[in-house]
Amino acid sequence: MSILIAIVSGFASGIFFRSLFNFSWEPVVFVLILAALFGGAILFAESRRVYSLAAMFCLFVAFGMVRAMIADTPVPDAFAKDLKHRVSYDAVVVADPDVREKNQRIGIEVGNVGMLAVMPLSSDVRVGDRVRVYGTLSLPQAFETDNGRTFRYDKYLQARNIRFLISFGSIYTVEPAPWYSVSAALARVKHSFLDGLNRALPMPDSALAGGIVIGGKAGLGTALQDAFTRSGLVQIIVLSGYNVMIVAEWVMAFLALLALPKRLQFFAGGAALLLFVGIAGISSTAVRAAIMAVIALYARATGRSYAASRALLFAVLLMLIWNPLYLIFDPGFGLSVAATAGIIWLAPIIERRLQRFWKAGFWANAVATTLAAQISVLPLLLYNIGLLSLVALPANLLVNPLVPLAMAWAAVAGVVGMTIGTFIPLIATIAGAPVLILMRYFIFIAEKSSALPYAAFNLPLFSFWLVLAAYATLIYIVASKRFSTTDQFKFAKKASI
Repeated sequence: MSILIAIVSGFASGIFFRSLFNFSWEPVVFVLILAALFGGAILFAESRRVYSLAAMFCLFVAFGMVRAMIADTPVPDAFAKDLKHRVSYDAVVVADPDVREKNQRIGIEVGNVGMLAVMPLSSDVRVGDRVRVYGTLSLPQAFETDNGRTFRYDKYLQARNIRFLISFGSIYTVEPAPWYSVSAALARVKHSFLDGLNRALPMPDSALAGGIVIGGKAGLGTALQDAFTRSGLVQIIVLSGYNVMIVAEWVMAFLALLALPKRLQFFAGGAALLLFVGIAGISSTAVRAAIMAVIALYARATGRSYAASRALLFAVLLMLIWNPLYLIFDPGFGLSVAATAGIIWLAPIIERRLQRFWKAGFWANAVATTLAAQISVLPLLLYNIGLLSLVALPANLLVNPLVPLAMAWAAVAGVVGMTIGTFIPLIATIAGAPVLILMRYFIFIAEKSSALPYAAFNLPLFSFWLVLAAYATLIYIVASKRFSTTDQFKFAKKASI
């Protein structure tokens, strides 16, 4: 375990420093020299383990720096001459349109270069379509938020392989997606499911149900989105690891009932998870949870023990190797990893403290899990958006236990709505009745808790150095408290936000 921690922390540290400071090869060479010195000290020191871990850490710091340097690619020269000019390109739609109140944002590819087309709501294009796009080409720019924070919007989009913006124009379908396009087929399934929910539920309940199952805030409206944000419940309406892990639980339970061979369970379960992530939309948080879930399926198939902590570290390492920009410039990735780490390592400590006041049970476990997740993400939340919600803990305790049930009923209502409900709308309405009750309850909790006096307020600029100090303190607390493998396993299933 200590070797894996040294590898992941070293690799992440290298990416972190190269992302903040634009340097060349000199620091890489310096860190490699340090690694060689620590490696040489192993031959003479009595405590060889300490020096070997230090050498491993420095070696992977250098690897992380190199990987971040490779990812720091310049803007493609082929489009530099078109900047700030009206352009016309043939492109392919690669992402489901993100519909906002005043426009929609459509991910496209021109050749192999990703672009974001900001187009009117009247534009009608779908994933996989070949399109003609017109507009003004520009580079994404960092901007100051209302709280005085700088958001690196350019790097945020680059982490999603988007290098340019096209706006103030139009987009038209030239050729619909071919029948063999997998991405187009998955998008059609998603929209058919959402249409089924619209038949089963009124708005905004159908939008909330869709967000809970496959993520997305379209149709909720600004006021309701703000209520979920201020109440600390926004994670249930975005595609997160929580959704993926609930689906993983269902898949594993269903495959166990079928009594299939364990290796077949692994492949079937892995395929089901990949299908769900593909339909819902690939995000860093969903991919992280999917990797951990696949590791859990593999452990079950091979009869090996599953350690959530190792699975989390391995998932983080894989994702940073694939895209080092996730570490600094994707807030969702950081929040997901922080919350998961808190549930794995901090929740057992909190639960032991709570047991001094009441016996171990459902509520002690739920409070420990929720509190650990909230504490773990708080420094990053304060740094990114500056919003401190004082009602997040009670609101999450009232809502989170019902989220798996809501996902299950919403999935049933959506499937009924997209099949039988197409011909008999009354059946869809009946299937959606239990979901409607749950959605109204969630909305009630979000609206009432966010409306309380001092429910949430914005803090002044929260320095990144305070973030580092806060997490250093949490790491020290966790490292100084030992807990058993049984404690970790008990919280492993909940390590999913």
